[in-house]
Amino acid sequence: MLLVLIAFTILVVIGMPMAFAIGISGMVFFLQNPSLPSTIPIQITVTETQNFALLAVPLFILAGNFLNNSGISQNLLKLATVLTGRLNGGLAQVSIALSTLMSGVTGSSIADAAMNARILGHQMLKRGFSRGYAAGVLSYGSLMAPIIPPGIGFILYGTVGQVSIGRLFAAGIIPGFMLWGALAIAISITAKRRGYGPEREKAPTVKEVALASWGGIWAILFPIILLLGLRFGIFTPSEIGAFAVIYAVVIGFFAYRVLTFRSFIEAVEGSLVDVGAVMFLLALSAIFGYGIVFERIPEVISEWMLGLTDSRNVVLVLIVAFILIAGTFMEGSVLIIMLTPIFLPLVTEYGIDPVHFGLVFIIAATIGNYTPPVGAAMFVVCQVLRCPIGEYTRESMPFLIAVSLVSFLLIFFPQIVLFVPNLMFGGD
Repeated sequence: MLLVLIAFTILVVIGMPMAFAIGISGMVFFLQNPSLPSTIPIQITVTETQNFALLAVPLFILAGNFLNNSGISQNLLKLATVLTGRLNGGLAQVSIALSTLMSGVTGSSIADAAMNARILGHQMLKRGFSRGYAAGVLSYGSLMAPIIPPGIGFILYGTVGQVSIGRLFAAGIIPGFMLWGALAIAISITAKRRGYGPEREKAPTVKEVALASWGGIWAILFPIILLLGLRFGIFTPSEIGAFAVIYAVVIGFFAYRVLTFRSFIEAVEGSLVDVGAVMFLLALSAIFGYGIVFERIPEVISEWMLGLTDSRNVVLVLIVAFILIAGTFMEGSVLIIMLTPIFLPLVTEYGIDPVHFGLVFIIAATIGNYTPPVGAAMFVVCQVLRCPIGEYTRESMPFLIAVSLVSFLLIFFPQIVLFVPNLMFGGD
């Protein structure tokens, strides 16, 4: 596998698209082993795309695009402004609240960061926020998107690792709000020092909160309905993806009456591009993954780790550190697809709950979207705001520290993650 890793590294460095880098480097393994049938790469790529559990991925992507075109973001923006506009750093606090509320709609940190940058980015600059600070808030605020149901990261991890998607969805609720709270505190402290005032002068009335909540009720109910549907066995993960699509279309056409035939077609076209990219990546990663299993890489790493330490917390910290470093060079979904088959058997060997590991893994992989040199969300936000990467990196440090502190809590106190899944689905 050494030549495979060298080939992969070279292809990534020269800028080859990630899917092709994975597929081509995976083929190096078969060239090294001519005794293996030449039909295996074709068979495993086709088999990977015919995995029934993966049907949830395109369905949730389609549902998210429909909801984004249904006018739901403007209603949630009003609710976020009412709830947090009175706090220090007003519009920055609004952006974090909006990201959290929209997480149940977008499911993707990059999509969430891009949307918020376009909605609020230039407004923040007009309010006097520096470009680096605004970019940091808008990018790190999207960290909640992959972990508040229905995050695409959970669906990929659950499908690849054969872990309950329902339990994963439930596991993201408390950590999602913890991240919101940590970022809100970081904004409050830094905004007060910088003189960034509130967006609203008066605290909201009960009537204002009620009216704003009613406007965003359909988005708020979306993840709740998904969890309840999975908990009571009404839907499987794939079936609930189909329900999510129907829900999004009905809300867009009849509740908000914003979704038109033109925006419907635009959502379908955008979904085709997104689904094609994800499924192509999954198919080619199967070639890469075959060599990992064939060479018993998970067992080799497991034996090395077991010889190094018998502490599950130390192992988890080492894995998270590796994921954080890898995440600075690769997008989160790629890491989930590539590393789940390697690390999941290892953590299971140490008695770490797969749901707990999945939550920590996805947060660590997502953080790479906000850090140089290859942070997809970072690039999107900086491009929209025309912010230099150096300024962004310097001024976003308080937010990196905030999410790192929450991540450490989640590593060392797994019951924070497992409380809701055990409550809803049973467990220790």
